[in-house]
Amino acid sequence: MIRALRSFGRLFVIARSLARHDALFLFDVHPAGAVAARTARIVFSPDAKSKGLRPGQRLALALTELGPTFIKFGQALSTRADLLGDQVTADLTELQDRLPPFPATAARAQIEADFGVPLSQLFSSFDDTPVAAASIAQVHFAVTTEGREVAVKVLRPDVKEKFARDFEAMFWIAAEVERWAPRLRRLKPIEVMATFAETVRQEMDLRLEAAAAQELAENFADNPMVAIPAVDWQRTSERVLTLERVSGARVDDPAGVRALGLDPAAVVRSAAETFFTMVFRHGFFHADMHPGNLFVRADGCIIALDFGIMGRIDAETQRNLGEMLLGFLTRDYTRVAEVHVRAGYVPSHKSVPAFAQACRSIAEPILGKPIADISIAKLLGQLFHITEAFEMQTQPQLLLLQKSMLLAEGVGRRLAPETNMWEMAQPLIADWFRERLGPEARVIETISGVLESAARLPSLVERLDTLAASLENGGVRLHPASARALRGEPRAKSLLVWLPWVLVAALAAALIWH
Repeated sequence: MIRALRSFGRLFVIARSLARHDALFLFDVHPAGAVAARTARIVFSPDAKSKGLRPGQRLALALTELGPTFIKFGQALSTRADLLGDQVTADLTELQDRLPPFPATAARAQIEADFGVPLSQLFSSFDDTPVAAASIAQVHFAVTTEGREVAVKVLRPDVKEKFARDFEAMFWIAAEVERWAPRLRRLKPIEVMATFAETVRQEMDLRLEAAAAQELAENFADNPMVAIPAVDWQRTSERVLTLERVSGARVDDPAGVRALGLDPAAVVRSAAETFFTMVFRHGFFHADMHPGNLFVRADGCIIALDFGIMGRIDAETQRNLGEMLLGFLTRDYTRVAEVHVRAGYVPSHKSVPAFAQACRSIAEPILGKPIADISIAKLLGQLFHITEAFEMQTQPQLLLLQKSMLLAEGVGRRLAPETNMWEMAQPLIADWFRERLGPEARVIETISGVLESAARLPSLVERLDTLAASLENGGVRLHPASARALRGEPRAKSLLVWLPWVLVAALAAALIWH
């Protein structure tokens, strides 16, 4: 009851802010919400500065006023064109996660508290003016006592408590939506909220960000065209992260890129290949690729920063996404529909031909445009517009990927508007398709499965021996042939051991013959 009252109180604050900026259209999805919205409009008059703005711009103003949690939530909503429409989500992509800095004295105190020593024992110099200040942390430049230039990220004081308060209210709202609006349950508001909350919670443990940076660096260790700043683990804790200081031109700054002697189109190509490699080869990708987190050096090397929001997709999801992308790009809409059903995104009782027709209806207007205007991220976003009729379930694990694609495309268009990052990455995409989706890949996958089964055979034979001994000791008599098999006599063991290798040889022969 107390939790509900707290959440209701927070809901009142949210409604007031939305009403002041005339952004209550979010409540119109349900009759009860529409009534509440009309009431709030009467009680709270809209501010003059919101007049003449688009709905998405007004919503962005309200979310900014509500604070850090809602700014991040608005950024997450920027991927949901199915809920808010293209124009609103486009306006939400402009939400900037910037806040006034907190005092440097608080940053210094937090560093000293975490490491238990005076700041001077860690850094020979520490710039009190932060170079960036966001909702969760701010960054200061410093020099270590060993003389290394570093960037020190420090968590905001009391940030966890503030986010926890907002999450409680947002979970309460999600639960009420599922309770009173059954048609919206397929959108999984509670599960989506849980994914969002978990992402933010991980972002507030800077040790996890350090681990993500190191993992990403290891993934690109053999690629000289991608640089990830090194982690200073001795100066990193839950609330403090120290990374190697790097420099370069922002990837959305054409003049700065040209000043380095680089071709903007070549930089977009490199960024596209980096993004595609993270998603489809590593399955571990940077999920916050806005321009402030991507830089380029004079040698053309892409530098990534800020690893608080990372995403993962497993091999099966990679394959499903790859087949969906291939189906759309080749206009094989039946294949797209079949992948959706096979993956469980669309219920099996739905008509594949009908879903294929719906996919065609959203893809053709996009794919029919000039290549520079084609947006794969928009295509995937449009896919959600047809989801209700086909009972398509929201896939929370893919929301970060969709957001990343939108951000990556936006960077490409700002730097080189005449290019298309997906066209540039086409050779890499083609190679990946041959490796993962071609007939050879399927044979190799089958061989791997057989080898995995073969590796488990010794323990299976051992368990059979144990079972045979247990049965005999218990006085149970078996048919002689069954007893010989359970005892693992040489002939039976030989057959069990060699059969998988015979299958492997047959599959290998088939591959060579093919």
